[in-house]
Amino acid sequence: MKYEDLKILDELREKGSISEEEYQREKEKILNEQENTFSNAGRKPLFGLEENTYLMLMHLTQFAGAIVPLAGFIIPILMWTTNKDNNPNVDKHGKNILNCMISYAIYAVVLCITVIGIPVAVVLGVLYAVFVVIATVKANNGEYWKYPFIIQFIK
Repeated sequence: MKYEDLKILDELREKGSISEEEYQREKEKILNEQENTFSNAGRKPLFGLEENTYLMLMHLTQFAGAIVPLAGFIIPILMWTTNKDNNPNVDKHGKNILNCMISYAIYAVVLCITVIGIPVAVVLGVLYAVFVVIATVKANNGEYWKYPFIIQFIK
């Protein structure tokens, strides 16, 4: 624990060098830093990224297929498989992403078989992009968000 840091901070407050507001804010930072250290104990690093950042990138890499064909499918799967054993959140988000990609691919193929389904498939593509952005923001905030309309292939 960072007793020394808290002691120094308390001394600064008593001397009047920092206000009560500053003291409380810095105290929270020190305590949160310590809490994060304990909560991540025993977990291997995610390529040097914080967990929320890594999860956010997992969701965002689905858009990589717009640049390189199939990259939007392969990259999230690689990110998931390389860290799923080390981190339960990576495993949960990875399964969610994979189920989403498979489900929406099936929906798109079925809709494109019929001529009338092509406009609906376009709407489905827009919804998919919106859902990826929502999931990305939620993951960055430390929340888990299940994609709507997905089939649970992997549980």
